[in-house]
Amino acid sequence: MNQEAVKLLLSFDPVPELQEAYFHYVLGEFVPTLEYLGLRMCEAWHTAYGAYPLRLTGFSAPDRSTMDNILSSEDFQQLEEKLLEYVENYERRVVPMRGNFQF
Repeated sequence: MNQEAVKLLLSFDPVPELQEAYFHYVLGEFVPTLEYLGLRMCEAWHTAYGAYPLRLTGFSAPDRSTMDNILSSEDFQQLEEKLLEYVENYERRVVPMRGNFQF
């Protein structure tokens, strides 16, 4: 069984007209609930220049099994579904944890 730490990478563009509601949801519900479920927010990036998603956030888990259990939970699926109301160009990936920037 692989016990390597993994990272959930979420990239997206907040819908400009919903920016205030987006921030309220992400900071007030999305991030706190993911942390309660067992993921630790380890990075948040804003793209200032270039043709990349405006936001990239990373959440870590101690191993792939823990990550898979959280991602398949009804709680996560409801959080993600609600996030999709506020963002576009959404992408979700799970990658092995490295010590440097990952995209």
